[in-house]
Amino acid sequence: MKEISVLIEWLRQRLGEPLPGLRAQELMMGRVIPLPRTVPDNARLSAVLCLLYPENDELHMLLMKRMEDRTAHSGQVSFPGGRFEAGDGDMQTTALREAHEEVGVHPAIVDVVGALTPLYIPVSNFNVFPYVGFVNHRPDLNLNRHEVSHVIAAPLSDLLHDGRKTVADVSSPIMPGLIRNVRAYRLDDGTIIWGATAMIISELETILKEFAGNGTS
Repeated sequence: MKEISVLIEWLRQRLGEPLPGLRAQELMMGRVIPLPRTVPDNARLSAVLCLLYPENDELHMLLMKRMEDRTAHSGQVSFPGGRFEAGDGDMQTTALREAHEEVGVHPAIVDVVGALTPLYIPVSNFNVFPYVGFVNHRPDLNLNRHEVSHVIAAPLSDLLHDGRKTVADVSSPIMPGLIRNVRAYRLDDGTIIWGATAMIISELETILKEFAGNGTS
């Protein structure tokens, strides 16, 4: 647990410095629609929570699989998150609120370590603001079954292993005839993590490699 605490404090400081951004996201890029040169003025704001927590002395990441509902991200693996609402005040509040509504993680127990680079998703016209949060134990969950099929608790050392990287044919439910060959993470059960989620994970992975490379671990 001490090593995890050291990592979290290092990550808190590192996220306050310039981030690798698009360069790191592109390592796992997978888009159904090409990225425009600039984010459209009418892009909708949203935020997600990349929640980390220890279990069996190992850091885990909480992901979820969305219900099949024929929307742009139907059935995909994602972080808890959703659309900004006027009452939120800021994007961090959106990420925490949505995590509470979708998987039952109460905002009061989450230590927000910092933010990753925003990412625009053309297929849904969302500009996504990712936040990294930490809880010092496996959180109790209460899934919103209208939105969430199930959660995935992925050990970071396993998820970020080079053997997890693959390429896969994917499509969006709103463009079923368009098949793209994309970079992705593949879990033991065949679950594919691609698109914005994989790109966000890729930036975090790039940053964590700095931690290992510095001999801090």
